[in-house]
Amino acid sequence: MIFHVALEEAEDGWMVAECPALPGCVSQGRDEEEALENIKEAITAWLWAEDQKAVLAMAATSLPLVVAV
Repeated sequence: MIFHVALEEAEDGWMVAECPALPGCVSQGRDEEEALENIKEAITAWLWAEDQKAVLAMAATSLPLVVAV
């Protein structure tokens, strides 16, 4: 999947990366490269957490299937 990410330098000089498509998905790094690597991890974790919430909300009679995108 492809996501747009916003990069902004914080007052302390660190780079802040945010993925606007995923509310609350924010990370940072000492430089742009580190911030981008960290936001990739944050996006993966955000998607995994949302998937886990969805699985728990499924009806007990539903058969959960895994689909790779």
